[in-house]
Amino acid sequence: MAALMMKFAVNHPCGAGHFPGNPIIPGALLLDEVLACIATDLDIANGVWRIKSAKFPQPVRPGDTVHIDYTQTANGEIRFEGSVSDSKVMSGIASCQAPESLRP
Repeated sequence: MAALMMKFAVNHPCGAGHFPGNPIIPGALLLDEVLACIATDLDIANGVWRIKSAKFPQPVRPGDTVHIDYTQTANGEIRFEGSVSDSKVMSGIASCQAPESLRP
């Protein structure tokens, strides 16, 4: 299992509109950032992600540090979990294909 960490800035622009007075990081942005961290760690450049599942049981807020744990299975799936202060904020299963493997 690999462990990574990422932090959303306190003044992240999404906080102003999502939601004023009670800012949260949208799930799509959280998923994108987590997969980008995993891709960097695995040295996958410009891959195409396929999301099998993604769950967001708790909100992530601007200023939060997300701890990411992931494993890559024998069939290439990547299972990941994110937590903030020991509370699970996301989990999912995804796979990534290199751009060259998508060509006919």
